[in-house]
Amino acid sequence: MARRLGREDLKARFRAASPGILPSLLACDFAHLEREVRKVEAAGVPALHLDVMDGHFVPNISIGVPIVKAVRQITELPLDVHLMISEPAKYVEPFRLAGADSMTIHIEAVPEPRPLLDKIRSFGALAGLALNPPTPLSAIEASLPHCDVVLVMSVMPGFGGQKFDDVALGKLRALAGRSSSYAGLEVDGGVGPETVGPCAEAGAEMFVAGTAIFKSEDSADAIHRLRADAQAATQAI
Repeated sequence: MARRLGREDLKARFRAASPGILPSLLACDFAHLEREVRKVEAAGVPALHLDVMDGHFVPNISIGVPIVKAVRQITELPLDVHLMISEPAKYVEPFRLAGADSMTIHIEAVPEPRPLLDKIRSFGALAGLALNPPTPLSAIEASLPHCDVVLVMSVMPGFGGQKFDDVALGKLRALAGRSSSYAGLEVDGGVGPETVGPCAEAGAEMFVAGTAIFKSEDSADAIHRLRADAQAATQAI
């Protein structure tokens, strides 16, 4: 396995990949995990997105430290780990040790996130902060200087395949002008052929897509099409 990138190198890699399509492994075929990873890896994605759910913060249970560790062993791609859990402070170090390169926590779970964001960064990982559709931007305003990634949720977290909530577009527009210090302004939930363009126009730089990729007939083709649509929308601005 190659040497893991430092924080600044990771930030530069994410910025250079914009618009970047991040496959969400939640939607993949876990019976053939390595095969699924290889397919999207070959499509040139900048990172993989892994959703961690605890059945408490969100009404679903997904993967944990062992799966992140397993994915780390089969790919050199950065791992963007989305912690949809109630007590992320207990787990950021284990996930970092397992191979997480970027870890995103939720403002709804950690109302005063600065200490935990700083802790994540002290481990050498990118620190992200997410907010759900009903949560106003004012909730994260004070924490923005301590974020490497800001993740705007366009669905309520917990399950894949949900319908995109347009409230995310207004938040992306408001955040886009402040993103010069970020590794990326990310959007997650219902991202597909009909929504990736509007998200790009609104300022999103990284696009998390699960169902649109892994439930398509050709995941690599789906990634290329999503990236092309995002690029076209960005160039049209």
